[in-house]
Amino acid sequence: MKIFAKTPILLNLFVSAAFLMGCSSSHTGKVSHADFCRAKYEKAESIFKAGKYGRAQEKLEDILSLCAGSGYMEQSQFLLAESYFNLEEWIEARGEYGSFIINFPGSPFVETAEFRKAISSFNMEYNSNRDESNTTIAMKDFERYLSNYPASPLRDSVNYYYNLLVERRAEKDFQTGRLYLRMEKPQAAVIYFKEFLDTYPKSKRVQETLFLIAQAYTDLDQFETAREYLNRAKFEFAEENKDVQKLLDKTEKKIAKAEAKYEKRLKKESEQMRQQKEEKQMLD
Repeated sequence: MKIFAKTPILLNLFVSAAFLMGCSSSHTGKVSHADFCRAKYEKAESIFKAGKYGRAQEKLEDILSLCAGSGYMEQSQFLLAESYFNLEEWIEARGEYGSFIINFPGSPFVETAEFRKAISSFNMEYNSNRDESNTTIAMKDFERYLSNYPASPLRDSVNYYYNLLVERRAEKDFQTGRLYLRMEKPQAAVIYFKEFLDTYPKSKRVQETLFLIAQAYTDLDQFETAREYLNRAKFEFAEENKDVQKLLDKTEKKIAKAEAKYEKRLKKESEQMRQQKEEKQMLD
């Protein structure tokens, strides 16, 4: 009887304990998720600040996967982009900054993200002999930044990088013109060099281009035009140093020599034509 009498009491105690534990578990579940995300973020942030960017990336990616709506997404996305930036993994950095800008357009870090996105584009692999798409992407990123933040104190830095990108394009066109000249296609070289001079008047390659276009016109037997470009080089650069003056003198001699050779050839061809004409008249 005692056993049966105690059973309802024990059963009630068990049910009550289970209910309280369930309530407690339900209540602490919400808190533990927030605590979990906070602990994750604090750990990732401390690792990031210690300069261990690779390890920080793993923690930050966990937060982005597990902590949606926790309030730590914005900081985690930005730090993830920063970790790639600091590791000079430029493609990944640009992608993460881009995601941050799209997902958190009202963030106080969005201007920094836009600027660093453009810097990441600038630093992506580039080869003047290959596709220049990365250069185009970087130029558009900087243009977008200045469009969104015209009064930015970073404007001078943006202009500096943008001018370097313009020089990249100039270098590609210059190399194409020089390649045609080496392939003994002076007419194609002239087309590229003239467009180069019109498009990139401040390029560091202007001086060299003037000499090369003079060479191309010399190869085309257009000696007066060759001298026009050489005189332009003389006017713009002759006073820079003695090496430039030596190159001017050397190029002038080449033009004069080529012109003399050309006139000699014309004279010879004219003489041959005269002889052929006389021989034909004699046969007739």
